[in-house]
Amino acid sequence: MPDEDFTVTPYAVEGDVDYDKVLEQFGADELTDEDRNRFPEPLHPLIRRGIFYGGRDVDEWLDGVESDETVSIVTGRGPSGKMHLGHAFPFYLAKYLQEQTGAHVYIPISDDEKYFAKDQSFEDIQGWAKNNIRELMAVGFDPEKTRFIVDTADADVVYPHAAKFAKKYTQSTVDATYGNPDNIGLSFYPAVQATHLLLPQLVHGKHQTLVPIAVDQDPHIRLCRDVAAKEQFDVTKPSAILSRFFPQLKGDGGKMSSSGNDPTIYLDDDRETVEDKIKTYAYSGGQTSLDEHREKGGDPDVDVSYQLMYYFFEEDDEVVERLAEEYRSGELLSGEMKLKAAEKVADFLEAHQERKEALGEFEAELEKYTFTEEERATLTSDLLY
Repeated sequence: MPDEDFTVTPYAVEGDVDYDKVLEQFGADELTDEDRNRFPEPLHPLIRRGIFYGGRDVDEWLDGVESDETVSIVTGRGPSGKMHLGHAFPFYLAKYLQEQTGAHVYIPISDDEKYFAKDQSFEDIQGWAKNNIRELMAVGFDPEKTRFIVDTADADVVYPHAAKFAKKYTQSTVDATYGNPDNIGLSFYPAVQATHLLLPQLVHGKHQTLVPIAVDQDPHIRLCRDVAAKEQFDVTKPSAILSRFFPQLKGDGGKMSSSGNDPTIYLDDDRETVEDKIKTYAYSGGQTSLDEHREKGGDPDVDVSYQLMYYFFEEDDEVVERLAEEYRSGELLSGEMKLKAAEKVADFLEAHQERKEALGEFEAELEKYTFTEEERATLTSDLLY
């Protein structure tokens, strides 16, 4: 969606994003303090600090949680490269909410969409799908209540439902939402996306579903909610909770990228690499000289090292408040802030990597997260084969 200063669509984010204006343009709601305080205690930092700042019908999902009803969470991954920090944090939030609420978590792997959208071979996309799934297994979801859905591998359950939903879309609706798709695969993909978001209800019956995603993915939610409102499908419209973008190391207001030449911290980076990337590339909110910084202090609101800790890597609110105060006063230097952030990020990644190393053979691990025979039968009960 173009604007004078920025662009936010599911396929492009450019410029210094005005998050309030994005909500206004998309017709989404601001997440209120009342909404936040209804999430299970203790509130996750991503919730209480407003990183997830907008949404659609979040109160209805929270009603389901408070009523001890079946609830679910859907958040997916498009596999076209290695996963980085910005990819990871919605999944860690989903895992936390699963622990707090007992929610079913569905994780669609949209290998088809990435093949349609990227200049990569199908074999490359499949390789990245396997790589990304292994990263997501390391997050620590409950296998009994978590399902990975790979579009091409699970085509028998995904595509028949997508065909039903596709009939409710017009090409003009798709064009108005996404622009003119480059190929018919991308034109059809919104119906596949709707299937992803409604799968938990197709398996477990009508219930409240929450989709934690970055705000640029909201158009997928809007189109799905339009389809879900059709009476013949007997599902509720998915709720969404929308996040700000994870800060880029270079600090220009966009989102962390895994393409191009922008510096990025990947989930397989070791401690030395993390320290080097943050030291070398993380945008500083400090002054140009030591004396000037001591006199005038720095700005934590633009300092990427501080933002990394504020977003995700420092859970203690008192610590992040103290760091901000010390930085503004000039007591804490930019280099010291970078060292603190690098340590926190590296600690997180080492724990993630240890869990990944402890996983068994891929196919055996994936089997734990695939549809059971009963679930697959439910999804295909009205098909001819």
